[in-house]
Amino acid sequence: MRLPDEQRRAGHIPAHVYQQIPPGTDVRKVVIVQEAPRSYKGPIVLTLVITAGSVVVLLVIAYVTQVIAASLVSVLSATCGITYTLSRTAKRKGSSRALGK
Repeated sequence: MRLPDEQRRAGHIPAHVYQQIPPGTDVRKVVIVQEAPRSYKGPIVLTLVITAGSVVVLLVIAYVTQVIAASLVSVLSATCGITYTLSRTAKRKGSSRALGK
């Protein structure tokens, strides 16, 4: 009997429990009910669901913001003649063309 659970299964009553039994009680008929070990599966799954939900909500907000901005630019360019362009300039390092030589 190495573990406390094995002692309880073998009929051993711990001293602190034995002191709580009223005098005159037949200890062979005493049943010790053990509390089930705590499961951390539920809180872990809940944390993962909340995290995944938060990420999904942020992605949806970013997508909706992008769609609203694109539609706003297209409406403004169609009605007022305002345009919005993204331009990327090519940067060449060490090229004689970029330095004007």
